[in-house]
Amino acid sequence: MARSLDSIERIGVVGAGTMGSGIAQVAAQSGYDVVMRDIEEEFVQNGFDSIESSLDRFVSKDKIAEDEAEATLDRIAGTTELSDLADCDVVIEAAVEDMDIKQDIFADLDEEIPDDVVLATNTSTLSITTIASVTDREESIVGLHFMNPVPVMKGVEVVVGEKTDDEVVEFAHALAEDLGKETWESDDKPGFVTNRILMPWLNEGIRAYDEGVASKEDIDKGMKLGTNVPMGPLELADHIGLDICLDASETLHEELGDRYKPAYLLKRKVDAGDLGKKTGKGFYEY
Repeated sequence: MARSLDSIERIGVVGAGTMGSGIAQVAAQSGYDVVMRDIEEEFVQNGFDSIESSLDRFVSKDKIAEDEAEATLDRIAGTTELSDLADCDVVIEAAVEDMDIKQDIFADLDEEIPDDVVLATNTSTLSITTIASVTDREESIVGLHFMNPVPVMKGVEVVVGEKTDDEVVEFAHALAEDLGKETWESDDKPGFVTNRILMPWLNEGIRAYDEGVASKEDIDKGMKLGTNVPMGPLELADHIGLDICLDASETLHEELGDRYKPAYLLKRKVDAGDLGKKTGKGFYEY
Protein backbone atom coordinates (compact mmCIF):
# COMPACT_ATOMS: atom_id res chain seq x y z
CA MET A 1 0.00 0.00 0.00
CA ALA A 2 1.23 3.49 -0.91
CA ARG A 3 0.93 4.76 2.66
CA SER A 4 4.59 5.26 3.46
CA LEU A 5 6.51 8.37 2.46
CA ASP A 6 9.24 6.10 1.11
CA SER A 7 6.82 4.94 -1.59
CA ILE A 8 5.68 8.43 -2.66
CA GLU A 9 7.31 9.89 -5.77
CA ARG A 10 4.43 11.49 -7.68
CA ILE A 11 1.57 13.54 -6.21
CA GLY A 12 -1.62 14.25 -8.10
CA VAL A 13 -3.55 17.47 -7.54
CA VAL A 14 -7.13 17.88 -8.78
CA GLY A 15 -7.83 21.56 -9.32
CA ALA A 16 -5.44 24.28 -10.51
CA GLY A 17 -7.06 27.22 -8.75
CA THR A 18 -5.67 29.17 -5.81
CA MET A 19 -5.49 26.17 -3.50
CA GLY A 20 -4.64 23.50 -6.05
CA SER A 21 -1.80 25.46 -7.62
CA GLY A 22 -0.47 26.27 -4.15
CA ILE A 23 -0.50 22.60 -3.15
CA ALA A 24 1.19 21.66 -6.42
CA GLN A 25 3.89 24.27 -5.76
CA VAL A 26 4.74 23.14 -2.24
CA ALA A 27 4.78 19.49 -3.33
CA ALA A 28 7.15 20.26 -6.19
CA GLN A 29 9.33 22.45 -3.96
CA SER A 30 9.59 19.47 -1.61
CA GLY A 31 11.04 17.37 -4.43
CA TYR A 32 7.98 15.47 -5.61
CA ASP A 33 6.86 15.14 -9.21
CA VAL A 34 3.38 16.61 -9.53
CA VAL A 35 0.51 16.15 -11.98
CA MET A 36 -1.91 19.11 -11.74
CA ARG A 37 -5.28 18.55 -13.37
CA ASP A 38 -8.18 20.85 -14.13
CA ILE A 39 -11.17 20.59 -16.46
CA GLU A 40 -9.95 23.15 -19.04
CA GLU A 41 -6.52 23.94 -20.43
CA GLU A 42 -7.07 27.62 -19.61
CA PHE A 43 -7.49 26.78 -15.92
CA VAL A 44 -4.35 24.63 -15.96
CA GLN A 45 -2.37 27.48 -17.53
CA ASN A 46 -3.75 29.92 -14.95
CA GLY A 47 -2.47 27.55 -12.29
CA PHE A 48 1.01 27.56 -13.81
CA ASP A 49 0.92 31.37 -14.04
CA SER A 50 0.03 31.55 -10.34
CA ILE A 51 2.84 29.18 -9.39
CA GLU A 52 5.35 31.11 -11.48
CA SER A 53 4.30 34.42 -9.88
CA SER A 54 4.57 32.91 -6.41
CA LEU A 55 8.03 31.52 -7.11
CA ASP A 56 9.14 34.85 -8.58
CA ARG A 57 8.13 36.57 -5.33
CA PHE A 58 10.16 34.03 -3.34
CA VAL A 59 13.18 34.63 -5.58
CA SER A 60 12.84 38.43 -5.31
CA LYS A 61 12.79 38.12 -1.51
CA ASP A 62 15.84 35.80 -1.54
CA LYS A 63 13.81 32.97 0.00
CA ILE A 64 14.79 30.57 -2.79
CA ALA A 65 17.36 30.61 -5.59
CA GLU A 66 16.33 31.10 -9.20
CA ASP A 67 17.49 27.61 -10.19
CA GLU A 68 15.32 26.12 -7.41
CA ALA A 69 12.32 27.98 -8.78
CA GLU A 70 13.02 26.62 -12.27
CA ALA A 71 13.46 23.08 -10.93
CA THR A 72 10.13 23.39 -9.08
CA LEU A 73 8.29 24.33 -12.27
CA ASP A 74 9.99 21.50 -14.17
CA ARG A 75 8.58 18.96 -11.69
CA ILE A 76 4.96 19.95 -12.44
CA ALA A 77 3.00 18.57 -15.37
CA GLY A 78 -0.42 19.88 -16.32
CA THR A 79 -3.36 17.95 -17.74
CA THR A 80 -7.10 18.04 -18.32
CA GLU A 81 -7.40 14.24 -18.14
CA LEU A 82 -8.15 12.62 -14.80
CA SER A 83 -6.66 9.38 -16.14
CA ASP A 84 -3.23 11.06 -16.20
CA LEU A 85 -3.25 10.82 -12.39
CA ALA A 86 -3.37 7.02 -12.51
CA ASP A 87 0.37 6.71 -11.84
CA CYS A 88 0.31 9.06 -8.84
CA ASP A 89 1.10 7.66 -5.40
CA VAL A 90 -1.31 9.98 -3.59
CA VAL A 91 -3.97 12.36 -4.93
CA ILE A 92 -5.15 15.60 -3.28
CA GLU A 93 -8.43 17.10 -4.48
CA ALA A 94 -8.70 20.90 -4.36
CA ALA A 95 -11.76 21.66 -6.49
CA VAL A 96 -14.53 24.14 -5.67
CA GLU A 97 -16.32 23.81 -2.33
CA ASP A 98 -19.40 22.02 -3.65
CA MET A 99 -20.44 18.60 -2.38
CA ASP A 100 -21.90 17.38 -5.69
CA ILE A 101 -18.75 18.33 -7.59
CA LYS A 102 -16.47 16.74 -5.00
CA GLN A 103 -18.48 13.53 -4.96
CA ASP A 104 -18.36 13.34 -8.75
CA ILE A 105 -14.59 13.80 -8.66
CA PHE A 106 -14.09 11.15 -5.98
CA ALA A 107 -16.32 8.67 -7.78
CA ASP A 108 -14.19 9.17 -10.90
CA LEU A 109 -10.93 8.98 -8.94
CA ASP A 110 -12.11 5.73 -7.38
CA GLU A 111 -12.37 4.30 -10.90
CA GLU A 112 -9.12 5.77 -12.27
CA ILE A 113 -6.69 5.48 -9.34
CA PRO A 114 -5.34 2.15 -7.98
CA ASP A 115 -7.14 0.87 -4.90
CA ASP A 116 -4.12 1.21 -2.59
CA VAL A 117 -3.67 4.96 -3.22
CA VAL A 118 -4.78 7.45 -0.56
CA LEU A 119 -7.21 10.11 -1.78
CA ALA A 120 -7.26 13.37 0.18
CA THR A 121 -9.61 16.33 0.00
CA ASN A 122 -8.73 19.94 0.73
CA THR A 123 -12.31 20.78 1.73
CA SER A 124 -12.58 23.44 4.41
CA THR A 125 -16.13 22.72 5.61
CA LEU A 126 -17.68 19.70 3.86
CA SER A 127 -17.97 16.25 5.40
CA ILE A 128 -15.09 13.87 4.62
CA THR A 129 -17.41 10.95 5.35
CA THR A 130 -20.03 12.15 2.85
CA ILE A 131 -17.40 12.79 0.16
CA ALA A 132 -15.92 9.32 0.74
CA SER A 133 -19.32 7.58 0.66
CA VAL A 134 -19.41 7.50 -3.15
CA THR A 135 -16.23 5.38 -3.29
CA ASP A 136 -15.28 1.81 -2.48
CA ARG A 137 -12.29 2.96 -0.41
CA GLU A 138 -13.77 5.03 2.39
CA GLU A 139 -10.98 3.89 4.70
CA SER A 140 -8.40 5.47 2.38
CA ILE A 141 -9.94 8.95 2.23
CA VAL A 142 -8.80 11.75 4.54
CA GLY A 143 -9.01 15.52 4.81
CA LEU A 144 -5.89 17.58 4.15
CA HIS A 145 -7.06 21.15 4.65
CA PHE A 146 -4.25 23.50 3.62
CA MET A 147 -4.37 27.15 4.63
CA ASN A 148 -4.36 29.98 2.07
CA PRO A 149 -1.90 31.02 0.67
CA VAL A 150 -0.52 27.48 0.67
CA PRO A 151 3.14 28.34 -0.11
CA VAL A 152 3.26 30.78 2.83
CA MET A 153 0.99 29.36 5.53
CA LYS A 154 2.54 26.68 7.71
CA GLY A 155 -0.59 24.85 8.85
CA VAL A 156 -2.50 21.85 7.54
CA GLU A 157 -5.62 20.48 9.21
CA VAL A 158 -5.89 16.68 9.05
CA VAL A 159 -9.56 15.67 9.14
CA VAL A 160 -10.60 12.13 10.05
CA GLY A 161 -13.66 10.66 8.35
CA GLU A 162 -15.93 8.10 9.96
CA LYS A 163 -14.16 5.22 8.23
CA THR A 164 -10.65 6.65 7.72
CA ASP A 165 -7.97 4.14 8.76
CA ASP A 166 -5.57 5.15 11.53
CA GLU A 167 -2.73 4.28 9.15
CA VAL A 168 -4.08 6.78 6.61
CA VAL A 169 -4.37 9.48 9.28
CA GLU A 170 -0.72 8.92 10.27
CA PHE A 171 0.27 9.03 6.61
CA ALA A 172 -1.59 12.34 6.11
CA HIS A 173 0.25 13.94 9.03
CA ALA A 174 3.59 12.64 7.75
CA LEU A 175 2.97 13.82 4.19
CA ALA A 176 1.95 17.33 5.27
CA GLU A 177 5.00 17.56 7.52
CA ASP A 178 7.20 16.43 4.65
CA LEU A 179 5.78 19.34 2.64
CA GLY A 180 7.11 21.67 5.33
CA LYS A 181 3.86 22.11 7.26
CA GLU A 182 2.73 21.67 10.84
CA THR A 183 -0.46 19.73 11.45
CA TRP A 184 -3.35 19.47 13.83
CA GLU A 185 -6.20 16.96 13.76
CA SER A 186 -9.96 17.34 13.70
CA ASP A 187 -12.88 14.98 13.75
CA ASP A 188 -15.27 15.16 10.80
CA LYS A 189 -17.56 17.78 12.34
CA PRO A 190 -18.89 20.83 10.43
CA GLY A 191 -16.17 23.43 9.90
CA PHE A 192 -13.56 21.25 11.61
CA VAL A 193 -11.39 23.32 14.00
CA THR A 194 -10.44 26.33 11.88
CA ASN A 195 -13.61 27.41 10.11
CA ARG A 196 -15.86 26.43 13.00
CA ILE A 197 -14.12 29.16 15.02
CA LEU A 198 -12.98 31.50 12.24
CA MET A 199 -16.28 32.09 10.42
CA PRO A 200 -18.20 33.51 13.42
CA TRP A 201 -15.22 35.77 14.15
CA LEU A 202 -15.17 37.10 10.58
CA ASN A 203 -18.93 37.57 10.47
CA GLU A 204 -19.01 39.38 13.81
CA GLY A 205 -16.28 41.74 12.58
CA ILE A 206 -18.36 42.45 9.46
CA ARG A 207 -21.49 43.03 11.56
CA ALA A 208 -19.60 45.39 13.87
CA TYR A 209 -18.56 47.45 10.85
CA ASP A 210 -22.05 47.36 9.30
CA GLU A 211 -23.62 48.47 12.61
CA GLY A 212 -21.21 51.39 13.01
CA VAL A 213 -19.31 50.12 16.04
CA ALA A 214 -16.07 51.44 14.50
CA SER A 215 -14.41 52.08 11.16
CA LYS A 216 -13.12 49.03 9.32
CA GLU A 217 -9.59 50.25 9.97
CA ASP A 218 -10.18 50.49 13.72
CA ILE A 219 -11.93 47.12 13.89
CA ASP A 220 -8.95 45.47 12.22
CA LYS A 221 -6.41 47.47 14.20
CA GLY A 222 -8.18 46.72 17.46
CA MET A 223 -8.23 42.98 16.82
CA LYS A 224 -4.59 42.92 15.69
CA LEU A 225 -3.30 44.87 18.67
CA GLY A 226 -5.79 43.45 21.14
CA THR A 227 -5.47 39.76 20.28
CA ASN A 228 -2.09 39.57 18.53
CA VAL A 229 -3.46 38.20 15.25
CA PRO A 230 -1.65 39.21 12.02
CA MET A 231 -4.85 40.39 10.28
CA GLY A 232 -8.15 41.77 11.49
CA PRO A 233 -11.45 40.18 10.40
CA LEU A 234 -12.25 42.50 7.49
CA GLU A 235 -8.73 42.40 6.08
CA LEU A 236 -8.62 38.62 6.44
CA ALA A 237 -12.02 38.16 4.79
CA ASP A 238 -10.78 40.18 1.81
CA HIS A 239 -7.65 38.04 1.70
CA ILE A 240 -9.58 34.75 1.80
CA GLY A 241 -12.21 35.90 -0.69
CA LEU A 242 -15.65 37.10 0.39
CA ASP A 243 -17.37 34.51 -1.78
CA ILE A 244 -15.42 31.74 -0.07
CA CYS A 245 -16.29 33.17 3.35
CA LEU A 246 -19.97 33.31 2.38
CA ASP A 247 -19.99 29.72 1.08
CA ALA A 248 -18.34 28.46 4.26
CA SER A 249 -20.71 30.47 6.48
CA GLU A 250 -23.78 29.21 4.62
CA THR A 251 -22.62 25.60 4.93
CA LEU A 252 -22.06 26.00 8.67
CA HIS A 253 -25.35 27.89 9.08
CA GLU A 254 -27.19 24.97 7.49
CA GLU A 255 -25.37 22.44 9.68
CA LEU A 256 -25.11 24.26 13.00
CA GLY A 257 -27.81 26.92 13.12
CA ASP A 258 -28.13 30.68 13.51
CA ARG A 259 -24.87 31.34 15.34
CA TYR A 260 -23.25 30.84 11.90
CA LYS A 261 -25.69 33.01 9.95
CA PRO A 262 -23.72 35.05 7.37
CA ALA A 263 -23.59 38.80 7.94
CA TYR A 264 -25.92 40.76 5.64
CA LEU A 265 -23.08 43.01 4.44
CA LEU A 266 -21.05 39.93 3.46
CA LYS A 267 -23.89 38.77 1.18
CA ARG A 268 -24.28 42.27 -0.27
CA LYS A 269 -20.57 42.52 -1.11
CA VAL A 270 -20.61 39.14 -2.84
CA ASP A 271 -23.77 40.04 -4.80
CA ALA A 272 -22.00 43.21 -5.96
CA GLY A 273 -18.99 41.20 -7.16
CA ASP A 274 -16.64 42.81 -4.65
CA LEU A 275 -14.94 39.62 -3.50
CA GLY A 276 -11.83 41.05 -1.87
CA LYS A 277 -8.23 41.13 -2.93
CA LYS A 278 -8.73 38.86 -5.96
CA THR A 279 -11.15 41.33 -7.59
CA GLY A 280 -9.35 44.48 -6.42
CA LYS A 281 -12.11 45.50 -4.04
CA GLY A 282 -13.83 44.07 -0.97
CA PHE A 283 -13.95 45.93 2.30
CA TYR A 284 -10.75 47.62 1.12
CA GLU A 285 -9.43 48.52 -2.32
CA TYR A 286 -6.32 46.84 -3.70
